Amino acid sequence: MKYIVGFGKFWYDFIVGDSATLAIGGVGVLVLGALLVHAGSAGLAEFVVPAVVLATLVGSTVPLRR
Repeated sequence: MKYIVGFGKFWYDFIVGDSATLAIGGVGVLVLGALLVHAGSAGLAEFVVPAVVLATLVGSTVPLRR
C-alpha cells in the first residue's frame, strides 16, 4: 500500500508542484480546448485557448490580497 501512496504523492508533486493555480489552469485549458474543437468551433479555439493561457499565467503571478 505504501507504494501506491508514494506513487500518488509523486504525481501530485510533479503536476501541482509549487503552483496549484497553474496546474488547474493547464487542465482547464486542455478541457476548454477539447470542448471547443469537439463542438466544431476550432476557429474560436485558436483565439480563446491562448487568451486563457495568458490569463492563467498572469493570474498566477499576481499576489492575492490578504
